[in-house]
Amino acid sequence: MKSLPLFVALAMGLAAQETRHEVTNASPNPADDARGLSSQVPDVYAIRTQFDRVVVLRFKFDTDLLAGLEKMVKQEKIKNAVILSAFGSVRGYQVHQVSNRDFPSKNMFVKDPTMPADIIGMSGFVMDGKLHPHISLAIPEKSFGGHLEPGTKVFTFAVVTLGVLPDQMDFTKLDDKNYR
Repeated sequence: MKSLPLFVALAMGLAAQETRHEVTNASPNPADDARGLSSQVPDVYAIRTQFDRVVVLRFKFDTDLLAGLEKMVKQEKIKNAVILSAFGSVRGYQVHQVSNRDFPSKNMFVKDPTMPADIIGMSGFVMDGKLHPHISLAIPEKSFGGHLEPGTKVFTFAVVTLGVLPDQMDFTKLDDKNYR
């Protein structure tokens, strides 16, 4: 009977590994957050292109996934790319998701360095050498995802496939929240 409180205390300690904090992403110019829609910005537009090559990256145990992606984008001289897929597993994770519906936008950072998870997908872009990766993870209770953050360490292995696009592509507005 005396071991039950110890078990409860251990279980509470394990569950307490996940941390969350919210960050507001105000625009440098506060007027941008208050601005409405512009008739000069189309509701949707297309950018036509083709892959120059496909690069498959393999990450080993305990490698930081985001740092490894950044290293390989630089090493492989990738200016623009589409993140096509990923699979493998992680030892712990940190992601962030948007957490509100009005400007300025806010992000909720969720971190659990002790929770293993399967990588069930990754998407996003490399735009002018800068990464914008979204990862999907699964644990027994749920699947979830968000923007990949530092501290997401590989467990068994991870494989990420990039479709490399021409350097001259202009993706400057793709992830610009003020282009609306």
